[in-house]
This record gives sequence, C-alpha cells and structure tokens, in this order.
Amino acid sequence: MQYRSLAVLGTGSDVGKSVIAAALCRAFVKQGLKVAPFKAQNMSNNSGVTPEGLEMGRAQIVQAEAARIAPHVDMNPVLLKPTSDVGSQVVVLGRATENRSAMAYRELKNRLFRVSREAYARLQAQYELMVLEGAGSCAEVNLMDHDFVNFAMAEQADAAVILVADIHRGGVFAQIVGTLACLPEKYRERVAGFIINRFRGDVRLFRDGVDWIEAETGKPVFGVLPWYTHLRIEPEDSVTIETPPRVAGSRRAEPAVAVIRLPHIANFTDFQPLEAVQGLDLFFLEDVQSLAGFKAVIIPGSKNTRADLTWLHQSGWAGEIGGFVRDGGHVLGICGGYQMLGRTVHDREGLEGEPGATGGLDLLPVETWLQAPKTTTRTRFAREGAEGFGYEIHMGRTVRSGGEPWARVLARNGEVLEDSDGCVARQGRILGTYIHGLFDSPAVLGHWLAGLGLEDLKVPDRHGPQVRDRDYDLLAEHFAQHVDMHAIAKLIRFANEGDPLSPSPLT
Repeated sequence: MQYRSLAVLGTGSDVGKSVIAAALCRAFVKQGLKVAPFKAQNMSNNSGVTPEGLEMGRAQIVQAEAARIAPHVDMNPVLLKPTSDVGSQVVVLGRATENRSAMAYRELKNRLFRVSREAYARLQAQYELMVLEGAGSCAEVNLMDHDFVNFAMAEQADAAVILVADIHRGGVFAQIVGTLACLPEKYRERVAGFIINRFRGDVRLFRDGVDWIEAETGKPVFGVLPWYTHLRIEPEDSVTIETPPRVAGSRRAEPAVAVIRLPHIANFTDFQPLEAVQGLDLFFLEDVQSLAGFKAVIIPGSKNTRADLTWLHQSGWAGEIGGFVRDGGHVLGICGGYQMLGRTVHDREGLEGEPGATGGLDLLPVETWLQAPKTTTRTRFAREGAEGFGYEIHMGRTVRSGGEPWARVLARNGEVLEDSDGCVARQGRILGTYIHGLFDSPAVLGHWLAGLGLEDLKVPDRHGPQVRDRDYDLLAEHFAQHVDMHAIAKLIRFANEGDPLSPSPLT
C-alpha cells in the first residue's frame, strides 16, 4: 500500500527537522509500515558511508537507522560539503564530483533537481511511506527560485508539509506566522500544520499560545515537544558545538578530554560515545587556552585540512598542543586531524584551494598528499586485539616514515584483506587514524582509555548501533506522548482515483 508522503520543513536552521523526521520514521515503522527518509540536498560536513562504499549525509543515515533499513545514497542524492565560506565540494549519488562556489552552484540546479527527483522515484517504488526533510528555512525569499530541497521537492512528491518551529530560540509566533507570510499561496496551502520543538517548562502553560497560532493561521498545532535529556540523537550540523566555552582541565574533579573545534570540523559525532562514559568529561575547545590537566587532546576530521592546519598555527593552538605533548600529554588525530599531526600536507592539484603545501604539527613521522578519487569505505579493524568497525572518508594518501601502524585493517566494504592504518609514535602517546566511528566499539574505546591511564572507567557494554537503536525507540515514545499521531496519520491516507481513503495505520 502506498501512503502520501510527509515533508518536515523548518522555520530556520537547527530547529529540529532532522530529529523530528527520524521520530516519524521510527514511529511509523513501529506501526508496520515500510518507511524511507529523503533529503534532496544536504549541506553538512557530517557524513558517513553506505554499505556500497558511497558517501551521504549522516542525518539521513540516522533516519535510515530509525527506519530500520540500510542507508542508501538515493536518500540524500546531493550532498554539499563546505570547504570555505563561499564554496563547497559537491557529492552526487555518493561520489565527489567537483568544487563549486555558491554562485557557480546555481548553474547545476536543474541537473541536480532532476537527479534528486529520479532518486526519490526509485525509493518511492520500494517503500510505502516517504519522510522528506527540508533544509534551513523553507521561506528564504531571495533563494526560493533556486531551492529544490523544500517546497519544490514537497510539491514534486505531493507531500503534506509539517512546519517545525523552535520555541527555545524565542519568537515562535513570528517564526510561524512570518514563514507563512513569506510563502506564495500554493506553498501556504501545502502546510498541513505545525510542531513546536524544544519547549522548557510546563507545556500546559502554552495552551493559550497554541490557541492563538491555530486561530491566526487556521492550521493545527500537532504538538509541542518538550526538551529532552534522557536520549541522544546525532545532530546534523556542528552548530550544536559553536562558540564552546573555555574550560580549565586542571580544575576538573573528573578526568577530561579536549576536542579542538576546528573551523571546518567534520564528523564531530565521532565523540558521542565518549560522552556516555561515566566519570569522563568531554569538551570542545575553540579559543586557545591551557591544555594542562586534560588527559588527552583530539584533533578531529576536517573538510579543509590545510586551512584548518594554518588556523592551528596562526591561532597559537599548534604551540599549545606542542607544549602539551612535551609535558607528556596524549594526542589523537582522526582523518584530517591525523594528516595535521604529520610533517607536511601537500595539495598539488588544489583540491582544497590554491595548490601548495602546508607544514604540519610534526608530531607523527608521516607525510600526506591530497589526491582524488576520494576514499569512502566501511572498515573493520583491530587495535592490539581490540576489534572495531568504522568508516573512512578522505581525499589523501599518507605515508609513514617511522613509528608503527595504529591498527590492522581486516576488511573494507566487505572485502577481507590485510592492510594497516594510521601511525603511533612517542611511546604510544601520539596516535593518528583515518577511521571515523572508532569509539563506537566498546573494546576499542576501552583500549584507548586504558592507554590514558583510565582503565578503571566503565565503558558502556552496548556499542554505538545498539545505543542508537534504543534511543530511536525512546524518541518515538517521547514524540507519541506529545504529538497527535492520529492527526498526522490522517495526512498520509492516500486517495486513489476517487477510491475511499485507506484506513489510518495508527488506529
């Protein structure tokens, strides 16, 4: 049976579209429907790898997990990975094709919209219900003619639109009414109702607000979602870790790990398993500060390794990290962070900007050459007997001239092989690896903590996918408690050529 699609659009960026789409995926899957997520175009440096070894946005990977299906690039056919304030790498159906400035990207709109429509059609043929996600604000008047992610795609799919607003940031009435006022009539009519996200306090106190919105717009508020702390869903963008505070590691009662928040940070969700370790504090640091007292410093992935490496040098972080190492500190570099720990990063082809080379932090005996094609693999590995499963996404080849490999690679994209990854130096205190998601494996996380002298900390028994699956169930329960799912179920009933509406799957 085919149901009418749902589109989750927003009054702005970071209002909760991705999480609400994930909640809808899990809620309808629990009712027995075959559900697939879809986002025509995503802009994020937080990406992952499909079972086929192709790249897509992590938000749609999360939603696929919530829908209990394998992620596929058709769910996110176009991915833009910002490399600067005005340019992005363009990934189409899982493969990096080119770099484009924001203005030049507009020339691709018609072709990429066609690619997205074709991807949507392939998915719709396989699933009963499609849950679409929009991007940013769906009412950016100056961009609307070029926007194929929000209403253009919802119109193509004939989807009922749920508009999400974020009450936590304030101005929720203006968010909703203002968004509708900016839309042409045909798009306003497609909006079926609203979900208000991130409410703090007694939701009963907002009853008058709900009444006002419904009276003013003539459309229903499907629910008001309270703020939650009992579950964690991977965020889509690094906006969640912007402007982090300074933290004194030496004054912490519990051991702490610092992650340097690079300007072009990528795959910051690598570190969520660390947040689940009881007795361990995790902090993202941006402004240069003393690292004294931290058990370890992590340099994360980056979408522009050379630019972020230059930032480390110019900001003073390079000197601070060097002093931390001289004082006996532990440093881990992941992907771009691994490349930065070496002696030099070469970019002869200008893949990340002007061709040239940038001196590294010189903490590992490795040298990196950025080059195409991009490596995208799901990788099984072992680190001194601790086995794990992660993924690689990088444009580069790194060569060791000393030290030891960080891990043995056992398989890539399902193909069994014998290879090595990464580098270890300075009595095991400096580690570098290309493997994202390494902490999802409890054995690997426990091994790394033991190397910091934190072997007494309890690592959760359940690993990343198991924890995430539990949280999707908790999210669906939280959603069902506060959102009128029966009203939303009525939206997806589909009339076939005058036939009576199919019964709701949630009766």
